[in-house]
Amino acid sequence: MKTQLTFFCELQAAELKKLFEDRFVFDDLKTLNAGISLGILDFSPERASVVQKLNRMGIPLTAWLLLPEEQGYWFNLGNHAEATARYQAFKTWSEENELEWAAVGLDIESDINEMKNFIDERGAVIQKALKRLRDTKGYHTAKKAYEALVAQIHADGYLVEGYHFPLIVDDREAGSSVLQQVARLVEIPVDREVLMLYSSFFRPHGHSILWSYAQEAQAIGIGNTGGGVQAGTLENVPYLSWDEFATDLRLARRSGKPIYVFSLEGCVRQGFLPRLVTFDWQAEVELPRTALVSAGRGGLKGLLWAIERPVVLLAGLAGVIGTVLMIKSHGESKKNSK
Repeated sequence: MKTQLTFFCELQAAELKKLFEDRFVFDDLKTLNAGISLGILDFSPERASVVQKLNRMGIPLTAWLLLPEEQGYWFNLGNHAEATARYQAFKTWSEENELEWAAVGLDIESDINEMKNFIDERGAVIQKALKRLRDTKGYHTAKKAYEALVAQIHADGYLVEGYHFPLIVDDREAGSSVLQQVARLVEIPVDREVLMLYSSFFRPHGHSILWSYAQEAQAIGIGNTGGGVQAGTLENVPYLSWDEFATDLRLARRSGKPIYVFSLEGCVRQGFLPRLVTFDWQAEVELPRTALVSAGRGGLKGLLWAIERPVVLLAGLAGVIGTVLMIKSHGESKKNSK
């Protein structure tokens, strides 16, 4: 079974240029037949030059669209207008520099500023998030805007990838939009949905979470091997060791899904990239136990289902209360008849 491998790369222009001055990075990528999902942090000449070099090398590229931090950095329910404008600016930049892309990546995550403020202003952030549950109109407006953006990207000849944290699956399976509204996420129709199953974020249950969601994923994101922006509770999370990384790779391959690695620069810095060239993908890997994760996911989906349907929830509570009162009344009647 051939392993389809893509590396996320999220660097400022100067660092990006320096990374690709190393010809061994190109050699290893070509040997691995790997692609890159390149974070578009700016529209600089340096970034365009790197893309042109990768185009000449025949390395498949996805344009991973990102916003300035003050606009939320990742795409979400609150910045769909900025996301649409960003794509148009990207399109103009690509045409002016004759850049070639296989796909466009839309990274759907919470506002980076809320994540950074969560530790110091937890109460205010949670209160603001819960208020969004009442804004169903805003949710549907944003969802339509992103659907229109995907249609525009398709019309321009690109495939579309969506990058999501795994809880989007539980929200979907519960027939809910609760998590999306609270966390400013949005489910959109894309050609490939990549679940960011970063085991480094979920220690000691990271491998179990990866394996639980892998069965339902279209593609699996693993990491973090190093790099990326620092935000909120994810700051100072230790990067994957080689042994952890190797386990994630083998689990992801066993699922038969395409694999996305965060990040290329982390793999280069830790010396993982050349080791992948001779990596034994066939080696045995112990499948993690998922009973605890499955139970937690089941409970979460039940809660999301109930919150999405408050009328049903209230009717159920009324039924329970009515039954209790009826039993109590019946018991008192029997007592009084004696």
